Amino acid sequence: MVRVRFAPSPTGPLHIGGVRTALYNYLFARQQGGKMILRIEDTDQTRFVPGAEQYIIEALDWLGIKFDEGVHIGGPFGPYRQSDRKAMYRQYAEQLIRDGWAYYAFDKPETLEAKRKEYETQKKTFQYDCNTRSTMENSLSLGMEEAQRRIDAGDPYVVRFKFPDNIDITVHDLIRGDVTMNSRLLDDKVLFKSDGMPTYHLANIVDDHTMEITHVIRGEEWLPSAPLHVMLYKAFGWEQTMPHFAHLPLLLKPEGNGKLSKRDGDRLGFPVFPLEWHDPKSGEVSSGYREQGYLPQAVVNMLALLGWHPGTDQEMMTMDELIKLFDISHISKNGAKFSLDKAQWFQHEYFQQLSDEEVARMLEKQVKDHGIETDHGYCVKVASMMKERITFPSELWDTCCYFFQAPTEYNEKDVAKRWTPDMHIHMQKVVDILNTVPFEHDAIHKALLDDYIAANGLNTGKVMNSLRIAVVGRTVGPDMITLILTIGKEETIRRVQKAIAKLKVEN
Repeated sequence: MVRVRFAPSPTGPLHIGGVRTALYNYLFARQQGGKMILRIEDTDQTRFVPGAEQYIIEALDWLGIKFDEGVHIGGPFGPYRQSDRKAMYRQYAEQLIRDGWAYYAFDKPETLEAKRKEYETQKKTFQYDCNTRSTMENSLSLGMEEAQRRIDAGDPYVVRFKFPDNIDITVHDLIRGDVTMNSRLLDDKVLFKSDGMPTYHLANIVDDHTMEITHVIRGEEWLPSAPLHVMLYKAFGWEQTMPHFAHLPLLLKPEGNGKLSKRDGDRLGFPVFPLEWHDPKSGEVSSGYREQGYLPQAVVNMLALLGWHPGTDQEMMTMDELIKLFDISHISKNGAKFSLDKAQWFQHEYFQQLSDEEVARMLEKQVKDHGIETDHGYCVKVASMMKERITFPSELWDTCCYFFQAPTEYNEKDVAKRWTPDMHIHMQKVVDILNTVPFEHDAIHKALLDDYIAANGLNTGKVMNSLRIAVVGRTVGPDMITLILTIGKEETIRRVQKAIAKLKVEN
C-alpha cells in the first residue's frame, strides 16, 4: 500500500509552493490507490503561529486535496501532531546514543558563536563535524561519565548525530537519480534538545517509519538533508523499509532568479497564498487566491503544470484527469517560473465552464449589494450574454452594471471621439425607429443600420458607438441591438433621451 504524507509546519500561511507539494503527493497517492496523510510538524515551538494549522486544513480542503488520515480526522497511526508524540522521540535519541550513532553535546551558544568567528578570521567556515567534534564539549570528548554528571546536574544539552568519517552517502531520488555526498561535507545535526523536543530530522524519520510512509515527496530544499535521513534509517536498522524519495523543483519568481516569495506577489500584484491570511502578530493581511475570486480547480490545474507535464499538449485537466495522468518521472529537475498571465488564463477558462445559473447567482448578489432589486431569470440572461468577458467574479458588476442601471455620466474620451455636434439628431431618429418598428432584432437592424445609417451615408461606427455611449455610458458592451432588446424599449428610449439632453448642452 502506497502511503504518502504532507507534513507542513504551523509557522504561518501555506505558500503555494507547499500547496503544489501537497497536490503532487495527493495525485500520486490516488493514482497508486494509496493513502494520503496530513501530519503537522510543530517541533519548533518558538515559531508556532496560532491559527496556522487550521489555515492549512481549510486551504487544502478548498482546493479539493483530501486526506485519508490526519490531525483533523484521526486514523490508526495517530497522533498526527508531533507535539502530541514527543514522549516517544526521546527513546529513539537514546537508542542512537547507545548504538554509537549519536552523542550528547553541551556547547553553549556563545561558545559556538566564538568558534564561528574564530574560523571567519581564518576565512574558513566552522562546522560541527568529524574533524571538530573532539575539540568541543560533548560526550565523545568528555566521556559518558562526565556527560551523565552534567545531565543529572541539569546542564542544557542537545543530542547530535555522529556521522562516520569519510564515507560516501548515496540518496536515490525518483526525479534526480542518484545523489552522492561525502560525510566530511556534512555537519553533525542536532536531533534532540534538552527541552524534550526533537528537531525536524529525528521526528521526521521516526514518524515516517512508524506511520509506514512509502514515498517522501517534498521540496528540493530538503535535498541537502537527505543524506542525514538515509543515515538515520541505517542507524535505526530500518533500511529495508526506507521510503522512496522525490525532491520537487523550486517554484521560481516570474522575473529574475530565485524562489517565489510573498514580496514578489506584493510587488507584482498576485497572491502567493491559497487563502487570505491575517497575521495574528503584526495584523498584516496577505491576499489569497480564494478571496481574489480564483476557482479552486483553476489553481489546482495551474499548479500541477508548474514543474510537471502530462506528456501531451493538454493543458485543461480536471482533478480526476490529473490523477490518471500523473507520473513522477515527468516532473522536471529544473525550477518552474510562476506566470500571473497563465494563472489568469486558467481562471478565465474555468470561469467559462461555470453554468449560466452559477454566474447569475454571483451577479444577483452583487446587484442586490448595490441596492437594486432584480429578477433571477434576468440575471441568467445577462450572465449568458456577458460570461465570456469575465475572468473573476469581482468583475461582474463593473462589466454588467449598465444592464441594471442607467449611466449617470459619460466617458469623456468616448464622447469627444464619437459624439459630434449633430449626433442628437441621429439619436432622436433612433428613438423614432424604436417607437415605430417591431421590437425584435431583425426589424431594428434593418430600420436602423440599413434604412437609416447606410441609406443616408452615415458613419456606422460613430452612430452606433454614440448610441452605446447613451445606453452604457462608454463604448463597451455586447452587440448593441441585443443589449437594447435585453434592457427593453422604454429603458433604452429613456437613456437615449437623457443623453440627448445632457450631451447636447455640454457640447
